[in-house]
Amino acid sequence: MQLKKIPATVVTGFLGSGKTTLLSNVLKQAQGKRIAVIVNEFGELDIDADLLRSCPLDCEDENAQPATGQDGIYELANGCICCTVEEEFLPVMKQLVERRDDIDHILIETSGLALPKPLVQAFNWPEIKQHCTVDAVITVIDGPAVADGRFAHDTDLVQQQRLADENLDHDPSLKELLDDQLSAADLVAVSKNDLLDEAQRKQVEAVVSARVPEAVKTIYTSNGEVALDVLMGIESAAEERIDHVHTHHDHHHEHGEHHEHAHDHFDSFVISLGEVQGDALQSILKDLIAEKNIFRAKGFAALPGKPMRQVLQAVGKRLDVHFDRLWTQDEPRKTQLVFIGKGIEKAEIEAALRKAEV
Repeated sequence: MQLKKIPATVVTGFLGSGKTTLLSNVLKQAQGKRIAVIVNEFGELDIDADLLRSCPLDCEDENAQPATGQDGIYELANGCICCTVEEEFLPVMKQLVERRDDIDHILIETSGLALPKPLVQAFNWPEIKQHCTVDAVITVIDGPAVADGRFAHDTDLVQQQRLADENLDHDPSLKELLDDQLSAADLVAVSKNDLLDEAQRKQVEAVVSARVPEAVKTIYTSNGEVALDVLMGIESAAEERIDHVHTHHDHHHEHGEHHEHAHDHFDSFVISLGEVQGDALQSILKDLIAEKNIFRAKGFAALPGKPMRQVLQAVGKRLDVHFDRLWTQDEPRKTQLVFIGKGIEKAEIEAALRKAEV
């Protein structure tokens, strides 16, 4: 029987900052830890959740499951955690509390627009506080973007996500959003360190140090590679101090401004195809991203003659492609992509993508 509280790590950061890559590397290092993962992301098909389920490339058994336990991934439905804590997050946490004897740690990946404070506050609910604690809030920031003063990899993309709704009264800048995500941080992870030179690192350090207390440490990562003991075991009990963190978000609420998040009105759909020619698919995707108001595209591709599944993730104008694991014998070899955008038509995008089908 588990006597100690289950520690939870909250990972927050802008779209494309590298949250999923970081969590994937955590799971690869799990070494038998039973980790439950909660993913808060857009789309009917949660690609991030499936990425986190994936077995590491060096698994000896191609049918093995990652060390997350049976049904270890818990996906929140569409919507910002800030707005859906009571409706969605708490019921999921109650499920995990019921299974607490089978869980060693909880990982929570927020959406790119969610603020960590309301989520951490939820850990003070009596039925959660009795059994769980926030080990740490980790804020992931895009190193090159912050060094360049853009704060996010694609500034326009994040701004469009936040401000797409014409009824949104408060108009937070990216600087305010970054402030709010950093204000709750127990650890700051600067991603894409391999793309930074020494001068750029100093610029990032200046931005971070101006926004977090000296006690909050900053680490630099490339491809999400961080030792497990750096990310876990911080024991910050962040829920005990979170009410004292004042955010720009709080300020807007205190002044009675209407609170409605832009991403509630996004277009989001999944397109399923058979096997595809990889080069053709990537070329079509790049054209679609350049021509359409697509905020994000992500998914998996089945390539003829290839035993491994290909992962595609597009944020802004960047398209990342890699192979993540072997196809299992009992799963259909199919291509699935989720698109998130504004004013995009599923039929039109699907027709374009089918030209890559084998």
